[in-house]
Amino acid sequence: MQLIYPKENEPTCQPDPFIFEWKGVYYVYATGQDGVHAYRALALDGEWEYVGMIFTDQNEQNFWAPCVYEEDGVFYLYYSSRSKTSQDIHDEQIRVATSRDPAGKFTYQATLLPPFSIDPHVVKSGDGLYIFYSVNDYEAERAGTYIVVQKMRSPIEVIGDPVAAVKPTLDEENFARDRFRKGQHWHTIEGACYYRNGDYHYLIYSGNCFESPYYFLGYAVAHSTETDLTKLRFEKHPAPNVYAPLIAANGFESGTGHNSTIDINGETYCVYHGRDLNDVQPYDNRTARACKLIPCNGTLTAIRKKDAL
Repeated sequence: MQLIYPKENEPTCQPDPFIFEWKGVYYVYATGQDGVHAYRALALDGEWEYVGMIFTDQNEQNFWAPCVYEEDGVFYLYYSSRSKTSQDIHDEQIRVATSRDPAGKFTYQATLLPPFSIDPHVVKSGDGLYIFYSVNDYEAERAGTYIVVQKMRSPIEVIGDPVAAVKPTLDEENFARDRFRKGQHWHTIEGACYYRNGDYHYLIYSGNCFESPYYFLGYAVAHSTETDLTKLRFEKHPAPNVYAPLIAANGFESGTGHNSTIDINGETYCVYHGRDLNDVQPYDNRTARACKLIPCNGTLTAIRKKDAL
């Protein structure tokens, strides 16, 4: 189900939607060229209001994949961006801004990680705080972008070294052939979303690129009582060499990927971006959508319906 229908003078799309609930209000934060944009509603299937641009920096561009975490009444906005003078998307790096209100405005606090680092997803597990994000590996057999996890000393500081969580293993994850040199095909695993149900730890990810017919949401699983997320060993479902999307293009939408999850009244929902099959213009017209997500003993099932939750 499409969540947000842009109105006049509002952004036409909501790439990389991150959903967050606070005191009965639901917020969706989205990627923007000029800053992070936000929307809010009183119900997932309610009337969504455009809050506005809740964070920007006049010296930066490409504010990608926001994520919000709250601690002690402070809201932490994680995102990646790069200098306005940069022409290279691999200059993107993860930063953090804060606010006392989930609707902002947010104020820059720190740069967490060096380039290239994108798609932050910050979660609390046990007594610790962890950040999942994506980096590049130029020398791997399947060179490309993959997901790591790292401990945090505080909401504005990482600690230790990143640990690989999910890496490319499939031809369908091939983003571009011969991208940087002949014979080196570039694969992409990004958009980490950690979700726990009982002792099953799920790491949902986006594979390939939203322009590709193979673009998809997949997931990896770890079965453990462990709360230190850097010690988990995630295994792709159903196997590393099997292309079996959780969500991919179907009869009514395409470009489906980069998700977040939320639990509402005992049910789990997956919020992701996609576009209607008959909606071909403009170029980037991904909008926020939602479907039910059913976990069962290490498997996830997405219940997608065009017009209903």
